[in-house]
Amino acid sequence: MKLQPLGTRVLILREPELKVSKGGIIIPDTYTDKPNSGIVSAVGEGRTLDDGTVIPCTLKVGDTVMFARFAGMEVLNDKENGSYLIMQESEIIGRVIDDGN
Repeated sequence: MKLQPLGTRVLILREPELKVSKGGIIIPDTYTDKPNSGIVSAVGEGRTLDDGTVIPCTLKVGDTVMFARFAGMEVLNDKENGSYLIMQESEIIGRVIDDGN
């Protein structure tokens, strides 16, 4: 199933939960927090003004973004890819920029 967000909504593939710490300790499901970052999978057409002008979303497919812990709503849970969230573009805190390091 494909989902196309409307307006200023954004569909995000949440990064997978960390099951093992960097030190090799297995983290139980009851203790893990869901990551607050993900990759933009689809974006809406943008905001439509009263005069009909459309202001497009500033994010694009493939952007890595960060959002608040309880932002958005889980809409799809794909066993292969993980969980998808849909949220307003305004709920996104920022875009992650790779500085090449």
